[in-house]
Amino acid sequence: MDAADLLENEKVQVVNVNNGERLETYVIKGKRGSGIICLNGPAARKALVDDIVIVISYAEMTREEAKAYKPVLVYPDSHTNKLK
Repeated sequence: MDAADLLENEKVQVVNVNNGERLETYVIKGKRGSGIICLNGPAARKALVDDIVIVISYAEMTREEAKAYKPVLVYPDSHTNKLK
């Protein structure tokens, strides 16, 4: 959450690269530094352990703000989900 600048309860879209599933959900805080990305409740049926997922957060902004905006991209290590 820290690396991606996500807030607890923030609405996100989760895209599963392995099976093409997409879902909207919200961020739940986990153990800091664990590297765990977990889907809870019904969303858990949309992915398997070791699936590759992309978590997308959107924002509303003016055209001028959008031109200056630099998105936060996080590329974790594929084995630990921790930053390289």
